[in-house]
Amino acid sequence: MRAITIPEPGGPEALVWAEVPDPQPAEGEVLIEVAASAVNRADLLQRQGFYDPPPGASPYPGLECAGRIAAVGPGVHGWAVGDEVCALLSGGGYAEKVAVPAGQVLPLPPGVDLVTAASLPEVACTVWSNVFMIAHLRPGETLLVHGGASGIGTMAIQLAKAVGARVAVTAGGPEKLARCAELGADILIDYREQDFVQEIRKATDGKGADVILDIIGAKYLQRNVKALAVAGRLAIIGLQGGVKAELNLAALISKRAAITGTGLRARPVSEKSAIVAAVREHVWPLIGNGQVRPIVDRTLPMAEAAEAHRVLDASSHFGKVVLTV
Repeated sequence: MRAITIPEPGGPEALVWAEVPDPQPAEGEVLIEVAASAVNRADLLQRQGFYDPPPGASPYPGLECAGRIAAVGPGVHGWAVGDEVCALLSGGGYAEKVAVPAGQVLPLPPGVDLVTAASLPEVACTVWSNVFMIAHLRPGETLLVHGGASGIGTMAIQLAKAVGARVAVTAGGPEKLARCAELGADILIDYREQDFVQEIRKATDGKGADVILDIIGAKYLQRNVKALAVAGRLAIIGLQGGVKAELNLAALISKRAAITGTGLRARPVSEKSAIVAAVREHVWPLIGNGQVRPIVDRTLPMAEAAEAHRVLDASSHFGKVVLTV
C-alpha cells in the first residue's frame, strides 16, 4: 500500500507519499481500506519530530479515518467486511489501509458521506470527553472555547449549544467570528483585538466561564484562571502557546476551580473505546437529527498532504481539512 511517510522531520515538504508494507489486523482489530483521513495539529507536531506515536502504533500520521472494513481480526464481533465506518486512530490514517482496535470504530452517522465522516472521530471524541465527561458542562452554563474556528472549536460550539449551554469563542478576525456565530456562538471575542478575560466577564455580569476548553496552554494559563467562574473547570487539550507557566494558586483556590490536562492519542484502548461508545450514544444522534454537523473547510488528495499542513500552519481554515485516497 501507499502511505504518507516522514523520512526526516521538518516542514510540510517532509511528508512523502511512498510504498510501505500492508498492515495486518491483530486480535481484536479490523483492517480499514481508507477513503479519507483528516488533518489535526498533532500531525503537524509529528511531522516536526515533536510527537512520536505511542508504542505499537502505526508510524504514519493520521489520528482518524473513514473507509470500508477490508478484514476482521480474531475476536471481533459486530463488524463485517464491507461495512462503511469511521475510526479514532493512534496513527496511520494517512494511508491506504490501517488496522484499528474494533472498539475505536464507529458506523457512519446518519446522512454523512464517507469522506466527510473522516472529519468527525477526533474532534467528537476530544470535545465529548473533555467538555462533558470530564468538565461536566451543564445546561445554562457558559463554555469558553479558544480557537472557535478550528475543527475542535466548531464541534464544541455545536455540542454545547445542543445541550443548552451558552457559548463564548475566541477567534482571529471578524470573518471567522461571524462563522462561529452561524454555528451558535453567543459571545464573540477577537483575540487579536480584545482581552478575552474582560470580554467574558462583561458578557457574564462578572461571573466568568463555567468551563474553558483551551488549546493554547502556558500562554493563557493565568488569564484562563482569571476568566473562570467560581467552581469553574479549565480543560487544557493543546500546547500551542507553550508548556511552562507560573500560576497563582491562591487565585485557583479562591475560585474552587479545577484544571485538567488530557491527550487522546496515548490513552489505553479501553479508555478510547469507552469514549467512542459515549460519542456513538450521545453525539451521533445529534448529527443524525441535524443539530450538529461536520464542518469541512476543504478536501485535498492524500498525496498533497504537504499542502494540507501548510493550510493548518497558516490557520487559514475554518473547521477541518480532509485528505482523500
